[in-house]
Amino acid sequence: MPKYKQTDEILRLMSRTSNIRNMGVIAHVDHGKTTLSDNLLLAAGIISPKVAGTALAMDYLEIEQKRQMTVKAANVSLLHEYKGEQYVVNMIDTPGHVDFTGKVTRSLRVMDGAVVVVDSVEGVMTQTETVTKQALEERVRPLLYVNKIDRLIKELRLSPQEIQEKLVSIARDFNSLIENYAEEEFREKWKVNLTRGQIAFGAAKDKWGFTIPIATAKGLKFADIVNAYNNNDISKLVENFPLHEAILDMVVEHVPNPLEAQKYRIPKLWKGAPDSPLLKPMMDCDPNGPLIMAVNNVVVDPHAGLVATGRIFSGSVRTGQEVFLVSANQTARILQVGLFMGQSREVAEHIPAGNIVAVLGLDQARAGETIVDPSIKAEQVGFERLKYVSEPVVTIAVEPKNSRDLPRFVDALRKMSIEDPNLKLKIDEETGEYLISGMGQLHLDIVLYELQEKGFEVVTTPPIVVYRETIQGVAGPVEGKSPNKHNRFRVVVEPLNEATVALLQSGEVYDEQDFRERAKILREKAGWDTDQARNIWSVDERLNVFIDATKGIQHLQEIQDTLIQGFKWATEAGPLAQEPIRGLKVLLVDAMIHEDPAHRGPAQVMPATKNAIHAAFLMAQPTLLEPTLKLDIRIPAEYVSAINRIAAQKRGRVLEINQSGGQMRMLVEMPVSETFNLSTELRSATAGKAFWGLEFSRWAPVPQSLLLATVQKIRERKGLPKEIPRPEELLE
Repeated sequence: MPKYKQTDEILRLMSRTSNIRNMGVIAHVDHGKTTLSDNLLLAAGIISPKVAGTALAMDYLEIEQKRQMTVKAANVSLLHEYKGEQYVVNMIDTPGHVDFTGKVTRSLRVMDGAVVVVDSVEGVMTQTETVTKQALEERVRPLLYVNKIDRLIKELRLSPQEIQEKLVSIARDFNSLIENYAEEEFREKWKVNLTRGQIAFGAAKDKWGFTIPIATAKGLKFADIVNAYNNNDISKLVENFPLHEAILDMVVEHVPNPLEAQKYRIPKLWKGAPDSPLLKPMMDCDPNGPLIMAVNNVVVDPHAGLVATGRIFSGSVRTGQEVFLVSANQTARILQVGLFMGQSREVAEHIPAGNIVAVLGLDQARAGETIVDPSIKAEQVGFERLKYVSEPVVTIAVEPKNSRDLPRFVDALRKMSIEDPNLKLKIDEETGEYLISGMGQLHLDIVLYELQEKGFEVVTTPPIVVYRETIQGVAGPVEGKSPNKHNRFRVVVEPLNEATVALLQSGEVYDEQDFRERAKILREKAGWDTDQARNIWSVDERLNVFIDATKGIQHLQEIQDTLIQGFKWATEAGPLAQEPIRGLKVLLVDAMIHEDPAHRGPAQVMPATKNAIHAAFLMAQPTLLEPTLKLDIRIPAEYVSAINRIAAQKRGRVLEINQSGGQMRMLVEMPVSETFNLSTELRSATAGKAFWGLEFSRWAPVPQSLLLATVQKIRERKGLPKEIPRPEELLE
């Protein structure tokens, strides 16, 4: 039986790599992740058996409990006994709502296995597919837990045979995801198998669950479950088949320990040199090796300051230890080491490789940071960049009602953006507005709630959809002149091809990458010209590329950094509507540079670069891109026409309609700007019988018939002149 939380016992076991399991719980929103997590906390004695399933202890924000969904990833170390031996299970609970997929991505970095929760009625949804794909990309082994079995009995009134058929169908759908997204090495090995106990079934709310091996050993049949619910007596199910035992037994048996996992995960995640001396201690999960730790999350504790949480891949973390932060390029000292037990931290002297740790003192650490021993800072160190499946697309302006709160308000916003890299904070220099951009309406609702919890009365504007500007044609060379007329720069602009955009989105090509490796990838996978691929100067976060295509220009290298800054300035806000530019290739093809440094400073070079790029941009069939969402809607067949009608009214596009079980499944793509009241309309049109999930789909061109009106509406909102500037105006 599991024991009550014992920190000393957990710390002792953390030194036995074979007895450690790093796992997480991931799923579509409202499929029961946090309720499952509460059952696992029950196993650790962290919460009372009376409230497990309803306490939502991992949801430590009040708004999470009100909305019944998880918005911050929490973690806890559990003690579990399996076949007479003790194990430490480091568990991460993750958000399921599409607005918080960035936090899921960061959580997966520290896991070796993930329990994917699926509602027995709703089955595998779009967001289930998204998080499973993310897990497989991080080489995290997925296991399956089918939750809410009681719904099949009470709502759908299925027979035992029909229940079994439904569950086998869900398992088949889940294995299809693994077939589609797993690398070949893991495709067959990681498919879940009923008889091997890699799938659990149960009802987290009622605290019971089992795997087929457990059911076989104890003589449980599906007819027994149906009878228990029909007779309103599930006490024996709860007593004989506690959910936490089924899940934790499955995790201990089928999630690899850190030593096993790091042997195949490190080659995928590690971006250092393949012959690096650091590779072996990480693959061996060596507690005596040099410290190498990947930070997956940071939170700002009101009392302790910034707390960085991460996975130790090599070495050990100790109180007082001096470390080097690779991305921040600075040395710091660890003030305290600990492990999370739900909302509280337990202090420890040191924690070795293979574990998840919380540290104080690293104020410059951010999600994605690599922390190493200072002795190896000269080595090429770093993990593959965290990839986020969506990006901020909705913006609001915020300010405190009381102006005296402004300094504290700005500080709070900055801290929140530190904790959440998917939250973007920008100060509009002209209007003085504080603009925050998030993944969607819900994301921003959470931010506003947190600000109110910190004591601020907040004034906001209605949500604004963020657009992108791009081009559909080629233009140039176009010449831009510096204000003093002593410097001239000629540029050509063209849209990036789809293959290049895909490489940039995946993180396979990025700014800090070795130029030879980057050139090789672009040549082989996107058909780039060798000279262009080798002479990339900059790749920005909005998927724009700046290339030096000149030959033998004097003084060019001396102003390279200034030219790059001019390029980034140009792409921050395009000429159509001052929205960010996306998917642009800029080639610097010629330049005339004044020999006197006093005449070629940033105030001369940057405006010339920006104006040349913007003028060329306006000549290359410019257009706007709008963010779209993919909706996965399940409805009874009689409501298909109602959904088609809503889609048509909201510029939606039906991608797919098929039958899934006894319901129809519709996949619909729809612009974000049309979705603000969507949930109310869906419920109304289907008498409350629709359930759905959504995720970011893509940036799609605004229809030509709406383009000019949309541009003018944005310009008016921003206080810009009604007319779009002409190229020649920018070159005067």
